[in-house]
Amino acid sequence: MEQQSVPSKVTEQGTRKTVIKPTTADQNWAREHLNALIFLGPSLLVLGVFVFYPMIKTLYLSLFLTNDAGKATVFVGFSNYLSLFKNPGYLSSLVSTLIYVALVCVATVAIGLLLAVAADQNLKGIRWFRTLFSSTMGVSVSVAAIFWLFVFNPSVGVLTQLSNWLHLPVLNWLTDPKLAMVAIVTTTVWMNLGFTFLIIFGALQQVPRNLYEAADVAGVSKISQVFKITVPMISPTLFFVMIVTMIDAFKSFGLIDLMTAGGPNNATNFLVYRIYQDAFLNGNYGQASTESIILTVIIAIMTLIQFKVLERRVNY
Repeated sequence: MEQQSVPSKVTEQGTRKTVIKPTTADQNWAREHLNALIFLGPSLLVLGVFVFYPMIKTLYLSLFLTNDAGKATVFVGFSNYLSLFKNPGYLSSLVSTLIYVALVCVATVAIGLLLAVAADQNLKGIRWFRTLFSSTMGVSVSVAAIFWLFVFNPSVGVLTQLSNWLHLPVLNWLTDPKLAMVAIVTTTVWMNLGFTFLIIFGALQQVPRNLYEAADVAGVSKISQVFKITVPMISPTLFFVMIVTMIDAFKSFGLIDLMTAGGPNNATNFLVYRIYQDAFLNGNYGQASTESIILTVIIAIMTLIQFKVLERRVNY
């Protein structure tokens, strides 16, 4: 490495003063850091303003009582957290959310895998089914809510008409607490299937066909091929889909707001919708901030558990 000479000069008092010039390595280091600052600076600024500042502000507000304008008034420490865990309504929302997330994750991945395996077969007209299976990916939340509200409508809904035609009792899908959960889970799974199907189907295209040919020669059944060849070979993709589906399920809001508004009897008042109610309908920003922090911690813990448990079964 080239080193610069270190010249010296004589000062007015007759003593030598050493002048240190930057070396080439120092200049390269400064240039690299300047370039990094130029390219990353705007992104860091946007993240700081729209991500990190709201997160820090939310954590700050969770430790205070707030007024109607959302400004902190009285410091209460962890009292907001303790009062939430003693609140039966919040605990009920927490349990409902966990049930909802578990049902959505299992149903979405299982049905998505089933559809992808079916679409991977070389059958006549299978391209139409591939398009149909992935079509929900382009459907907005509002359109999906309107469609399923019509399906579940107790007067003119498709299910009501079908029940009348079969002489079966008519079910109140959106006014019965247990059925409302089933209706919301069904709608969410239907919304997620397009994305899940496309991701899993893409992974299936990468599985070597000679594995299935060898299995056919060995007399392995198609169902056994799915569990012994397909699932292990696409396990990284399944793991990714499970993580993304779980996080999306925890953040569900639009369908709940449009279809049940948290009812009936708070059966579908999941954590995110409760945060919205406390902050923007009740004006309790301190409690809403506390619920947001708890939800973030829950998602982080559930993601960590999935990494610890499911990643061991993933074949990279």
